[in-house]
Amino acid sequence: MAELLRKELAERRPDLLVIADMIPREDGVRVLDLGCGGGSLLRLLREEKGIHGIGVEISQDKIVKCIASGVPVIHMDLDNDLMFIENDSFDYVALSRTIQAVRRPDLLIRQMLRIGTLGVISFINFGYIGIRWQLMINGAMPETKTLPDHWFDTDNIHLGTIHDFRRLCSDIGVNIVREVPLGNSPFLTKLNPNLFAPTCVFVIARR
Repeated sequence: MAELLRKELAERRPDLLVIADMIPREDGVRVLDLGCGGGSLLRLLREEKGIHGIGVEISQDKIVKCIASGVPVIHMDLDNDLMFIENDSFDYVALSRTIQAVRRPDLLIRQMLRIGTLGVISFINFGYIGIRWQLMINGAMPETKTLPDHWFDTDNIHLGTIHDFRRLCSDIGVNIVREVPLGNSPFLTKLNPNLFAPTCVFVIARR
């Protein structure tokens, strides 16, 4: 079962595989997945490492998918409801391809590091060369694998680049512990993540 899920995510959401691999197989590890969608990350952690995390999701349809998969999920709005979660309740707080859809990414990052010891964020990079190329050639908002929606019906309201995210962390006193840029060419992606990585996974911690 885990092998099939891993294969599916390798095609559709490789960032979730990276996040899952970052979380250690240890007894008692507490994981909170913010904007968990249908619960794929938590399912993988449960099946591969025996970690039973909790998801947070606002979409009723996605909550139904979580329940159908046996993933514990809480209905919450990331912009307003995280204050009700106690300090240091989790070891890892994950946020995958969601930070661009909240009203105040800076406040959400602060909440993540209040709730958990480490935050793990997969970030959609608007500085990616494929996006720059579409803007230059077409003069219109790009549509890519990581940004598939039209400009007028997207949930994304705060698109940024890898440089922007690094600067934000510096400004709000957050340490970036690790970066894993994801792209088609490992050499180019490592050479210049802001240009060649459509997605980057960051591990962050309190300073």
